[in-house]
Amino acid sequence: MHIAILGTRGIPGRYGGFETFADELARRLVERGHRVSVYCRERHTEPTYLGSELRYLPTIRHKYLDTIAHTGFSTAHLLLHQVDVALYCNAANAIFCWLPRLFGMSVALNVDGLERHRKKWNAVAKAWYRISEWLATFCPNAIVTDAAAIEQYYRDQYQCPSTMIPYGAEPRRVESTAILPTLGLEPDRYFLYVTRFEPENNPLLVREAFETLHTPMKLALIGDAPYAAEYIARIRATKDPRVVMPGYIFGDGYQELQSHCYAYVHATEVGGTHPALIEAMGRGALILYLETAENSEVAGGIGLPFTFDTLPKVMQRALEMSAEERADWQRLATRRVRERYSWDAVTSQYEALFRSLRALSP
Repeated sequence: MHIAILGTRGIPGRYGGFETFADELARRLVERGHRVSVYCRERHTEPTYLGSELRYLPTIRHKYLDTIAHTGFSTAHLLLHQVDVALYCNAANAIFCWLPRLFGMSVALNVDGLERHRKKWNAVAKAWYRISEWLATFCPNAIVTDAAAIEQYYRDQYQCPSTMIPYGAEPRRVESTAILPTLGLEPDRYFLYVTRFEPENNPLLVREAFETLHTPMKLALIGDAPYAAEYIARIRATKDPRVVMPGYIFGDGYQELQSHCYAYVHATEVGGTHPALIEAMGRGALILYLETAENSEVAGGIGLPFTFDTLPKVMQRALEMSAEERADWQRLATRRVRERYSWDAVTSQYEALFRSLRALSP
């Protein structure tokens, strides 16, 4: 099949969950003999990436217009360069999904989580996401949800079934540690949180909780955000020398950080299955996770849950854990990812969905 992926910033995956998803899925689909075109906002040095064709379309660099403008331009291009199946990412893009269907293409939409709950959106944007949820129930041929909680939401709210396919991860620890000394870190001597620096992801909460601890360990807060300058300034306003905030880190450095942290803190409130959480589990990290339905679903009780009020106590509990207990949690986390969240299994589920959609096409 010829498959197009729209609605992300593009690949290589150097921003967030959807970009990681597009990167991992595209390369595996190519390996299985499919032709894959990925629509991108950010330029790569080559016209292809690991076998995928990269198609660059313009956007409007604005907090509220960036995603939808780029997807609109990408859809116009897609109508002139048809594929067998188009996979749209982000519920906000639901309004475009009916257009390729008019041209005989099959369309699936990965709706992600309930984006209208994010604090960064104003009332108009939240209303648009609410409308988009409804549009998602009939504009594409199929909805993809990435967590059982989101699948149940669409069933209860809109009486609309969806195909639940989680994000994936590699259940593999990397041994190299090249990035650590450049950040002043040592293996097993730092807490880690990798996220976009946005309020609903709570990096400020994590930093403030860590600063209550009396420990020589460090906290590595990895990430940034394009439209959250005021909030990011609050996060960075610390005098604690134990807190390390280098910005975004991708590729080998990102894998090394997850593989060698003492514990991984996951504090997101909004969204479905978060790739960083699964990836940290796959690399054998001790997991501390905010107790939401989606995070609890992924963790499956493997790790230490916390609430907004209990994070300092849970971090202290992790510090006091014996080496044997910590090793047991780490082994369980890796095993859970291997059994439930491998990228190969995720790719097989998408491949099966795409084939079923093509079989139903006229």
